Amino acid sequence: MARFIVRRLATLVLTMLLVSIVVFAIVEIAPGNVARNILGAYATPEQERSMENQLGLDRPPLARYVSWLVGSDWQARSLIGMPVRELVVEQGTQARYRQWWAVDPDGNLVQWKISGQDLVRLIRQPDGSTREVTDNAAWQTGEAGELTFWGVDTGNRFAKWVKGQGGIEYRLEYSGWIQTTGSPVDYVPLSKGLVRGDFGLSLQYKRPVGDVIGRRIANSAVLAALAFLVAMPLGVLLGLIAGLNGGRRLDRALTLGGLITTATPDFATGILLIMVFAIWLKVLPGATVYTTSGSVLSQPLMLILPVLTASLAEIGYILRITRASVLEVMNTGYVRTAILKGLPYRRIVLSHVLRNSLMAPVTVIMLHVNWLIGGLVVVESVFGFPGLGNFILNAALYKDVFAIEAGAMVLVVLAVGSQLIADIIYSYLNPRIRYS
Repeated sequence: MARFIVRRLATLVLTMLLVSIVVFAIVEIAPGNVARNILGAYATPEQERSMENQLGLDRPPLARYVSWLVGSDWQARSLIGMPVRELVVEQGTQARYRQWWAVDPDGNLVQWKISGQDLVRLIRQPDGSTREVTDNAAWQTGEAGELTFWGVDTGNRFAKWVKGQGGIEYRLEYSGWIQTTGSPVDYVPLSKGLVRGDFGLSLQYKRPVGDVIGRRIANSAVLAALAFLVAMPLGVLLGLIAGLNGGRRLDRALTLGGLITTATPDFATGILLIMVFAIWLKVLPGATVYTTSGSVLSQPLMLILPVLTASLAEIGYILRITRASVLEVMNTGYVRTAILKGLPYRRIVLSHVLRNSLMAPVTVIMLHVNWLIGGLVVVESVFGFPGLGNFILNAALYKDVFAIEAGAMVLVVLAVGSQLIADIIYSYLNPRIRYS
């Protein structure tokens, strides 16, 4: 079993790598302009080019993918000549800000900026403030004879300045467009890379993807868990009843109901439930509205309709699979023998039918765990639920490549993990199955 689990984990790593390459390539060739999404429709070409440069989007696709995968801090260390360090700064009770600094030979945390023709070193003080020191000695002579310098700027990027050739940086602030001269001429966003748990910076939220997606994963996990707890036992129970009454009216009624719920799209089910319970009866909210810091469990009424929508299709599918499995087991020789021996019907069902008929449904159910999480895109969009599915959809529309990659990695882990759990449960239900 241990060797089997190790092989599955190796498969997980390989799958994550291949999926990340495919997702990155699809997003790269997809239409859309990230800079225009950020700046708005009235941005000038110069402003778009400046924004693409600041975000590192003008770098070759392969270089951006490698930086996302293995980080860019190692590259920064080689160009700056100093190690770089990520610092998490607490501000208040909610906000957490990540800053990148270089570590000079004296152990100080430093950043740089240009003031006129001077290169200025910003030294972080214990109280969080910075002390400015002119550091023109840090200029280095480039191949073309110009004075250049690579360092960490105040935008948490490692950047290249050329003396006397400062770039122009455009920023959109609350007060409007801000044009800054003397800016670096090249930027590379800093990150640790996926291999060290850093999903990169979200282009849409301007925050680390890990900080944004964590809450969304937790919300979707709650929604999926509730839907699973509703759909699995109810689907198995109804499927068992239908299978034990094969060919009768009850079986036909349950099978027809399962077909209807399975065939009805999630968005249609959601809209119907909203019309009935939110608009006509006015007993349940038709949308989910949560604060950024509050838990979705704090307002359980808002979860009822999304859970029902996500559960109905699963109930129908599990019902049909369980029914078919029960009918197959009921026609086996050992069940017929038990009936002919006069064993109590209840004992036959519990001891012989139930356990053997659950082998197929359990495998299918665990495979559907990943589908349930991915299928929540529709449910979360209909109800405005702040979950992973809605997050991935908005990231795709925004062309937020690193957010999409993070969502895809989560889905891969769920897919491989749920299949591993299904195989372990299957080996328990069927003693003839052993993994090595």
